Amino acid sequence: MRIIVLTTIFFIFTALSFPIGNTSAKKILSLKERLTIESELIYEQMNLDELIDFNAFKSAYSGYKKLKKNNNPLLTIIDFNLPSTEKRMYVLDIEKKEVLYVTHVAHGRNSGGNYATSFSNKSGSYQSSLGFYRTAETYMGGNGYSLRLDGLEREINHLARPRAVVIHGADYCNEEFIKSTGRLGRSFGCPALPQELNKPIINTIKDGSLIFIYADKPEYYAQSAVL
Repeated sequence: MRIIVLTTIFFIFTALSFPIGNTSAKKILSLKERLTIESELIYEQMNLDELIDFNAFKSAYSGYKKLKKNNNPLLTIIDFNLPSTEKRMYVLDIEKKEVLYVTHVAHGRNSGGNYATSFSNKSGSYQSSLGFYRTAETYMGGNGYSLRLDGLEREINHLARPRAVVIHGADYCNEEFIKSTGRLGRSFGCPALPQELNKPIINTIKDGSLIFIYADKPEYYAQSAVL
């Protein structure tokens, strides 16, 4: 029922925002307001309320609408508000309204213990960086099959490529490691994945899809040109 209500509201507001025959009329809703309504609708349609924090999804979806290229429907969200003991990486197909993967993901060793609380764009910081990334090419490196990332936000994560912040598999990113240590192991700043899911996830999201790394940090929102 709530989906029907949200859908109706969205189309009514869209019609009012772009009145027929009066192109000079002032838009009733701002872009931010329209994106909020649209994100609520998609969130309901995909049944994400018990899976992904809405604030994380709303921010990710807003950036997705602004930054996606070639109609790539994939959006990956990493929620660093959650501890490493929880599955906090979500690969979504927005077009098909499908959740493709939900898995553990590690953060940088200097970002924190079980929780990531500190973030940096500096080389040698061994910290994770927040914000939007575009996936690029794959390669075989010291951590095996890996995926390069291009940070899209200047001063927040734009040094991801020279810092070698990539997606790769790690033997410290699994349930057994959590049982033995009480948390995942940590990377040098890369969003590292369980070995068994590394290749299928990389092959799904490579070559131009968007990733959003989220944490409820006011300083990020103050600095982000995307949000």
